[in-house]
Amino acid sequence: MVKIGKKEKNDQLYKAILQLKDEQECYDFFQDLCTVSELRSMEQRFEVASLLNDGMIYNEILERTGASSATISRVNRSLSYGTGAYEKIFARIKKQK
Repeated sequence: MVKIGKKEKNDQLYKAILQLKDEQECYDFFQDLCTVSELRSMEQRFEVASLLNDGMIYNEILERTGASSATISRVNRSLSYGTGAYEKIFARIKKQK
């Protein structure tokens, strides 16, 4: 998986995200930052990652989310070969429950 190098990204966005105080601020910020289509795509990818993490199979995910098989495959690659960020987030969410 290709990772974005430090010199290739603008830290301001990531620092701004860390300043968000609650879910409503996060929702408002991303609604201003992204188009509806971009938000829906990110929401869908996160849902796919969650379902894959829970052990659901491709066909069930396809039926439940409407995500393309290409999207499911890409998310699965991120889970398997990515930075581990999904796993960290899932563990934190599980701990909060």
